[in-house]
Amino acid sequence: MRLKQLFTDDEAVSPVIGVILMVAITVILAAVIGAFVLDIGGSQEAAPQVSWDYSFNSSNDNVTVSHNGGEDIDTSTLTVDAAGNSYSGNDFNTTGTLSSGQTLITAKHGSGDEIQIIWAASSGDSSNVIGSQEVSS
Repeated sequence: MRLKQLFTDDEAVSPVIGVILMVAITVILAAVIGAFVLDIGGSQEAAPQVSWDYSFNSSNDNVTVSHNGGEDIDTSTLTVDAAGNSYSGNDFNTTGTLSSGQTLITAKHGSGDEIQIIWAASSGDSSNVIGSQEVSS
């Protein structure tokens, strides 16, 4: 009878299923490759949230930068740019972990100079300015 032939005849179904599977595989591969290429989902180390205090002494042209609150921070990840000079590591008053109330550095400045505190991720992949202040006369 024709009923038996209907169950064994799959010529029309096979190409449709093949096309659907190939499209699905292509879409999945494109999504995976796109995620790697665009670095979606890659995690970066977040910059610490710190409040800074800048004390300017016009009689000797010094600025004192102190940790005023927020997260403790490792001084080896910091650089301070002041008056065209860059300070890091042993230039700081405090080495190791800097906590609230501690002084980071006392440096020379001039009127109109900008003091920037730059944090670099331990991986070296990114850096952020986490503090900035312009010296006013």
